[in-house]
Amino acid sequence: MSNTNALPLTGKRAVVTGAGKGIGRGIALALAQAGADVGVTARTASDLDALTLEIQAMGRRAIAVTCDVTDVDQVQHMATTLLAGLGGLDILVNNAGNAGSHKLLNHPDELWHRMLAVNLTSVYYVSKAFLPTLIEQRSGRIVNIASIASRVGGNYIAAYTASKHGVLGLTRALAVEMQPYNITVNAICPGYVDTPMTDTSVSNMTARTGMSEEKAREYLAKTSPQNRLIAPEEVAAAVVFLAMDINKGITGQALNIDGGGTMS
Repeated sequence: MSNTNALPLTGKRAVVTGAGKGIGRGIALALAQAGADVGVTARTASDLDALTLEIQAMGRRAIAVTCDVTDVDQVQHMATTLLAGLGGLDILVNNAGNAGSHKLLNHPDELWHRMLAVNLTSVYYVSKAFLPTLIEQRSGRIVNIASIASRVGGNYIAAYTASKHGVLGLTRALAVEMQPYNITVNAICPGYVDTPMTDTSVSNMTARTGMSEEKAREYLAKTSPQNRLIAPEEVAAAVVFLAMDINKGITGQALNIDGGGTMS
């Protein structure tokens, strides 16, 4: 007889990139709370150490590997290490990313290349490293954390918007390619989330415009019809939902979490 009280992801093995802070940290904890063992990766070892202790306190396995996901050799090492430590993989969450802004006039080439490397090429590298395992077992879930900037444009974020549109395009192409292997691939597109990355955006706004931090946060909150920033836990809950076995019919989709600001 099956255990009807089992958590929805009991026995699953997950990997989350960019797990040290913000959305990624919330996703790793939510997956563990749902029953999964979790491999986590980010660039800062101290963040990962604290996170793994929290996951282990829930009675789950937690393995951490520091990695710059824009470096293909580091990504391959990370994947090999986490696959060995977890004994395989069922759920891959490509969360690592960053934001930057500048008018397109006199736009720094370095910012363009950095946005594409961190937000888009990293998803390509990481997915490519783990796909052989998922294909061999003919099952798996890939969730890419994109942005509402995957769906619409915005002032002064040409590089960021292009990179996140690329994530959505890659998600849809990979979803088609992975259908024969029972692997679903979806994207989540949050609006502004209450994270350290948004704190950086607020700091940039205050430095460039002279507005107060409070006013800058109010400005970002008003991009949502709900007049608030999204909580990391809201994004994490959507990842858990997409990772559940019952939701195997959802693939190639982009789920907006922006308070209804973009309804398409």
